[in-house]
Amino acid sequence: MAKVLFALLLALLVSSLVPVAGAAGRADRYNVLWDSPSRNSWGSMPIGNGDIGLNVWIEENGGLVFYISKTDAWSENCRLLKLGRVRLRLEPNPFAEGSPFKQELRLRDGEIAIEAGAGDRAVSLRVWVDANHPAIHVDAQSERPFRLRADLETWRTERRRLSDIEVFSAYGLHGDPTPVFVEPDVIVAGQEGRIVWYHRNERSIWADNLKLQGLSGLTNTMKDPLLHRTFGATIKGLGLINAGETTLESAEPGTGFEISIYPLTAQTETAEQWLSRLEEQVSRIDSIDKADRLAAHCDWWNAFWARSWIDVSGSEDAEAVAQGYALQRFINACGGRGAQPIKFNGSIFTVDLAGPIGDKPAGLDADYRSWGGPFWWQNTRLPYWSMLSSGDFDLMQPLFRMYMDALPLAKARTRTYYNHDGAFYPETMYFWGTYTNENYGWDRTAMPDGLTQNRYIRYEWQGGIELVAIMLDYYALTRDEQFLKSTLLPFAGEILTFYNRHYPRDEDGRIRFEPAQALETYWDSVNPAPEIAGLGSVLDTLLELPDTITTDTQRVAWRAMQAELPPVPTRRVRDHTVLSPAGEIGPKHNSENPELYAIFPYRLFGVGKDRLDLARHTYRQRIHKGTGGWQQTAIQAAMLGLAGDAARMVTRNFKTKHDGSRFPAFWGPNFDWVPDQDHGSVTMIALQQMLMQTDGKKIIVFPAWPKDWDVEFKLHAPYNTTVEGAYRDGALEPLTVTPASRAEDVVRMEPR
Repeated sequence: MAKVLFALLLALLVSSLVPVAGAAGRADRYNVLWDSPSRNSWGSMPIGNGDIGLNVWIEENGGLVFYISKTDAWSENCRLLKLGRVRLRLEPNPFAEGSPFKQELRLRDGEIAIEAGAGDRAVSLRVWVDANHPAIHVDAQSERPFRLRADLETWRTERRRLSDIEVFSAYGLHGDPTPVFVEPDVIVAGQEGRIVWYHRNERSIWADNLKLQGLSGLTNTMKDPLLHRTFGATIKGLGLINAGETTLESAEPGTGFEISIYPLTAQTETAEQWLSRLEEQVSRIDSIDKADRLAAHCDWWNAFWARSWIDVSGSEDAEAVAQGYALQRFINACGGRGAQPIKFNGSIFTVDLAGPIGDKPAGLDADYRSWGGPFWWQNTRLPYWSMLSSGDFDLMQPLFRMYMDALPLAKARTRTYYNHDGAFYPETMYFWGTYTNENYGWDRTAMPDGLTQNRYIRYEWQGGIELVAIMLDYYALTRDEQFLKSTLLPFAGEILTFYNRHYPRDEDGRIRFEPAQALETYWDSVNPAPEIAGLGSVLDTLLELPDTITTDTQRVAWRAMQAELPPVPTRRVRDHTVLSPAGEIGPKHNSENPELYAIFPYRLFGVGKDRLDLARHTYRQRIHKGTGGWQQTAIQAAMLGLAGDAARMVTRNFKTKHDGSRFPAFWGPNFDWVPDQDHGSVTMIALQQMLMQTDGKKIIVFPAWPKDWDVEFKLHAPYNTTVEGAYRDGALEPLTVTPASRAEDVVRMEPR
């Protein structure tokens, strides 16, 4: 493998930046265009502003329909609910069978454009969710006057018990001897020219959740995050009048109508206070000229697409890969700037079950999602790894915020359960940081505090280490010293303190990780690879921080802990030394490859590093060889420079979607749900790592790139660096490295 240092000035041209509009125009290539209406919600198209999401579709006889979602619409049972469904009917109906029709997701401007009907009866509609304000807009125009009717459609109309398989969408409460109920929404009566509705939590599972887990003492020091949480919206439009509490209609025909919807989530002492805040929000948004807001909205999306791109071409497979990458990144942006992180099991784009999915029967409403409301670290992390190379740093803030907000509880829990300092996070947790009740165990007879009945996650705590690794990469790319001081170092300190204090030392003075397990797969293991590789990686990186940023005390503690780590475990398999899941491997119960965590996410082995053959032998001897869903095999192949394997898995993943869904990036359900955010995000990461990898200041381009794929790209690297270039017809075109001083750190490897 030839390596050519790009210190050659002739090969590195530092040119002017591509204008934002031109760079954003690349996204046009991946617009999704439909020439016919859809039958039901499985034919929906996503749109969102990072916090508010819509699933939009057109029915021939039902008009324009969309679900409204919000990232913080948590019910009393900690289910992430829809706000509702809206249906717009036009008369005469431009969507009737046989009428001309076009529906297009326009990525560059973050909108859905619809054209339907013939001649002067043709109607144009634009659907957009303001990128900078909590507002949804549907604008409709026609040459000839038409009538419009807007209906709010709700399904939470009365108190209803969740039963049978539907209880699984309240994951964590299943198995509870107490019934689980869904509470009704409230339609606000007496509104003039508006529809107003909300769901309000008059009860909460939070206090009982803490009590079950021996943490009742915290209820006096922390606020219940669910109680009195209220979420809903108002609908209004110029020229619309009430035709009932859930219906608006045009007072007379017109050639244009604008429907505006303003969602709000807030915890207030009374419903009246929530209504007042909603009114204030509407007034504040309406005080800004709508044309100015639309222009700023388009500017946000144009800037988003100009941050980075990977445009692959050269074959049908390459085109599918390029579209899959762009659309998954779009979905991340639509749901990634809200109050909570992206939900792996559907994000904010779940819909009702128009047909069965696995053992889930048709007819379940849009609030259903397998695995419910909790966050699994194994799944939650994957969209966020993909945001580093793409430069989507604003989308990463909800992840950091959730774990930092839960840090006081995590520290108190550690002290309560184990009587030492530090903090740990369970693999599966509610957004406030506790185990789910079912995982912790309803029957605590003879069970000490802290010991979970669920064996899959009993000692599965390594997510805290991996989050430190993500934070370190975030700092490496952004050089955000405020983040380093206020988030990264405090968080890392508590995680490292936990691991330092929690485990005994063996006869050689090394930490003995026992009791422990290697991910969810190998229970009752000793010295699991993810913990050892992870701690070794983050300690090395922390010690590379400038002495002006860290303290003598911190560095002494980190070096001492580093010296006490056991080596990354290995074993002999078929005459080869390979990495091992653990020093002592326990019984197998799941389908992960913990030994490959030393490759990804912890990058101790890979292209340009020592013992690459050892890592490749480990990869080839892995037990679980699948791809799809949360399986990270494609990433690990890319990290090892295995271009053929990586390209095959990336292609397969991006060409595999849910059979019932019309939108090409609604993957799943795989292990989780539809749309599966792990599936698309793993494949994004793999594609990025095929194209560019970094190690400290070193930037390696084309470490695992297939020579028959052409590509144009712009990606982000440490030290506020971007690398932009192209590979066409077997030749690398000059790179643009910004700042130019970083060009000397670029290493080229030949596609193959």
